[in-house]
Amino acid sequence: MYQEFISFVKETFRTEEFIPLHAPVFGGNEKKYLNECIDSTFVSSVGKFVDQFEEEVANFTGAKYAIATSNGTAALHIALLMSGVNRNDEVITQPLTFIATVNAMSYIGAKPIFIDVDKDTLGLSPEKLEHFLTQNTKMVNGECINNTSKRKIKAIVPMHTFGLPLKIDEIVSICNRYNIKVVEDAAESLGSYYKEQHTGTFGLLGTFSFNGNKTITTGGGGMIVTNDANIAQKAKHITTTAKIPHKWDYEHDMVGYNYRLPNINAALGCAQIEKLPEILEQKRTLSNQYQAFFKGTKLQYINENKDSISNYWLNAIVLENLEERNAFLKETNENGVMTRPIWKLMNTLTMHMNAQKGNLENAEWFEKRVVNIPSSAIL
Repeated sequence: MYQEFISFVKETFRTEEFIPLHAPVFGGNEKKYLNECIDSTFVSSVGKFVDQFEEEVANFTGAKYAIATSNGTAALHIALLMSGVNRNDEVITQPLTFIATVNAMSYIGAKPIFIDVDKDTLGLSPEKLEHFLTQNTKMVNGECINNTSKRKIKAIVPMHTFGLPLKIDEIVSICNRYNIKVVEDAAESLGSYYKEQHTGTFGLLGTFSFNGNKTITTGGGGMIVTNDANIAQKAKHITTTAKIPHKWDYEHDMVGYNYRLPNINAALGCAQIEKLPEILEQKRTLSNQYQAFFKGTKLQYINENKDSISNYWLNAIVLENLEERNAFLKETNENGVMTRPIWKLMNTLTMHMNAQKGNLENAEWFEKRVVNIPSSAIL
């Protein structure tokens, strides 16, 4: 079976050479816009492409405002600050995520609480969240207080795993009752929709990543989206070192961050987003091919859930057990087809072993079985 899969992937990607997990596609105006940016000499954090890229991402996602940052982790860091998270506050998230999700909390000094994922979305479970909040918290003066730690639970960061939308409307509804701000980690889900609304636009803020391995790339970059004008204005200010505009003077009115996306990266993004509809169409075609291949086999292809449209950023399969997973990883990687296991659970990492958590049976089940397979767009 594994050799059949290797042959299928090489035939699909039309090569006998090494096949990466996810490579960027440059088939549009990338060189043109990069040359234009270089010729302008505005290659750092000021330039027309930054503003243009922000506008195009806002238009594509349906958000009112978009603020470009140097990477997705920076976007999440600022989004958490904008949601009112302070040192020693608590933030709920899922254990099945990339480390950046929890790193952004650690930058602030906030404490993560890990809640399990749903088996049909790989995203944070509304049912498990409701159970945790009902059993472990109380409302005091309009704030959600953890009965165990006595700390405030200020925010939640659900993550749309591999671009598969989670049940975000249910998460928002629950959190509204507990005055917990929703910050969507949509790093992997540009082009994904839940109930016809783009991911990242349900909560108070959402964040995206444009790393080299994402659906579209700026080389390195991120984006904050929100519908709140005041938050958008403050986020742009704080990511630009909190400098007060002036023709020559250097005045800063708060602690700021040098997190603004460089113009040269934004130039790449402007070219990439022009090709986004074509890229998404091709990735769906690849997903359909994988679904057909795995149908009737012992390997389960992870498909989008009902009410969802996934961008299929990374295609994923579920193997029977840990031994089968490891055998699959070994066979494919030794034969030039790059595959990778899902991340280690965040609560098992040294710095988060003592974090509070709920029953994580679904996340633990996935950790032993899920593998990502080649997912590059073929234009």
